[in-house]
Amino acid sequence: MTQLTDRFSLDEWLSWIEACHPAEIELGLERVSRVADELGVRTPKSKVITIAGTNGKGSTVTYLETILGKAGYSVGCYTSPHFRHYNERVRLNGQNISDEELCQSFRAITAARKDTPLTYFEYGTLAALEIFNRKQPDVILLEVGLGGRLDAVNIVDTDVAVVTSIAIDHVDWLGDDREVIGREKSGIFRAGQPAICGEADPTASVATVADETGAVLYQVGNQFAYQSDADKWNWQGVCPVGESLQLKSLPIPTLPLPNAATALQVLAVLGLDVSVGAIREGLACATMTGRMQRVELEQGCCWLDVAHNPEAAELLAKRLEAKGEQVHLVLGMLGDKDFASVIEILRPQVSYWYLADLHVPRGQKAEVLADHLVDEVAAGSCRSFPSVADALDAAKVHLNQGNCLLVAGSFFTVSDALNHLGVDE
Repeated sequence: MTQLTDRFSLDEWLSWIEACHPAEIELGLERVSRVADELGVRTPKSKVITIAGTNGKGSTVTYLETILGKAGYSVGCYTSPHFRHYNERVRLNGQNISDEELCQSFRAITAARKDTPLTYFEYGTLAALEIFNRKQPDVILLEVGLGGRLDAVNIVDTDVAVVTSIAIDHVDWLGDDREVIGREKSGIFRAGQPAICGEADPTASVATVADETGAVLYQVGNQFAYQSDADKWNWQGVCPVGESLQLKSLPIPTLPLPNAATALQVLAVLGLDVSVGAIREGLACATMTGRMQRVELEQGCCWLDVAHNPEAAELLAKRLEAKGEQVHLVLGMLGDKDFASVIEILRPQVSYWYLADLHVPRGQKAEVLADHLVDEVAAGSCRSFPSVADALDAAKVHLNQGNCLLVAGSFFTVSDALNHLGVDE
């Protein structure tokens, strides 16, 4: 008998999936593993790299995807969230997967799950794995959605595990203790397999989990390192048998350099032949939506950055300081983020604030953000708006070649800006 879902469009599928499970997040692997076993997608023939971390996951994925692509390998990527189109979450060789491919996977998952409830993220993870199982890319890059140990992508045994950074975020799910968070993120480590840690100040729990699982730990500052100046950087690392490796005078990338160094150590232990030429070319052209993304407007330059926690704000503040321009900031944030610290970190670099309500679950009101900018409100350099679009329109009026417009604070803020500006990715 034909099921109603057989005729669903992608948008209809996504609405149906969202309504299937009452919880946005339900950590645990038992349910999703059961369905994955039914689908036969838990043991990919591809090389698998799983990337966890508070910040830096996306740029590490992008470096690996770009460099491996330049080296001639086919690469599948599963990332989240998306900015404008759900298809952004599943890419094959740099191209978003089609609506029909996703619908085909959702149909297969629905048939396989029977009465097993799945969250929106679990459905998406299984869809990515099912697509990669059919397409058989050389390498699969799986970005952890939340934590690591109990995240849905951890149903697959990885060939190389990566922890990019460890900071306090998602406190409702991971707690407010870095040691505990480090242990959760390190839950993707596997016995006998490389575990790359790009956190410069790692928690002791990372090494502890590596010892407990029998993973081979490669720690930045120990097994690999990097140095940079204004226009080039050098990297040192090791191969699986312990021999030293060096790459000198590499091009400075537009994405964060620490994650480039982490990606190079991943490549050093992955077991695939990647030329220095592919590395140089990949580093030079690696870009991402919403990471210091430049958009040219009629009135001047607009930058988009998803920085939403203190660590990401620190990096953003350094980049703004280096630019030396007057900054007009459109800021929208989620209520469960440390928005007070983000505001304080960015404060010295921002001349005018345009605060926006975010109309999503957990979205913070602009007036609450304004409570942390009392002096700016009194001086007339801080205003609140009912939406990102309204804040953007107001900010553009004052934009000229002598200053820059920055949109930051959340994936949702950047997504709303992309939609309003008509920028497609």
